[in-house]
Amino acid sequence: MSRVLFILAEGFEEIEAIGPIDLLRRGGAEVIVAALSEQFHVTGRCGITVHADTTLTAIAADTNFDLLVLPGGPGVKSLRSDPRVKDRVLAQHARGRWLAAICAAPTVFNDAGLLEGRRYTAHRSTASELGAILAGERVVVDGFLVTSRGAGTALDFGLKLVELLVSPEKAQEVARSIHA
Repeated sequence: MSRVLFILAEGFEEIEAIGPIDLLRRGGAEVIVAALSEQFHVTGRCGITVHADTTLTAIAADTNFDLLVLPGGPGVKSLRSDPRVKDRVLAQHARGRWLAAICAAPTVFNDAGLLEGRRYTAHRSTASELGAILAGERVVVDGFLVTSRGAGTALDFGLKLVELLVSPEKAQEVARSIHA
């Protein structure tokens, strides 16, 4: 079973987190939701509060995950300013494991030096900082890096993660089950 870590910061974009978490769990992945803060309740940009499974602090730095996912939203500022997130991203990359980010969260990958020479997409609001955005692409996979544009592409993003982690057949099965 694939193990997935989602890191949620206050102000995360709910659709970009909950949609992919749901799809990955339907696909059979073990998804662990970690709060960036020490509080188990994390409130998204639209006021929806999620009860995280754990906190980032409680997960040992050397814990292996098949995929690390960062949702976007105003919470990206906190993801970018917390050195633990960059450390986790770099460790995941060094292990040759999947990394995924949606909306403004690819800026975290840029901060870690992972976007240079890569194909990626992100929310248009980051275009001044991420000049090579493939704006017409809903989801972009380059090596072990998966990026997506935003809330409107969250289901595509989640289904692509199921396809990559589990199988294309499982992604199709999950898509059929939700009438995607």
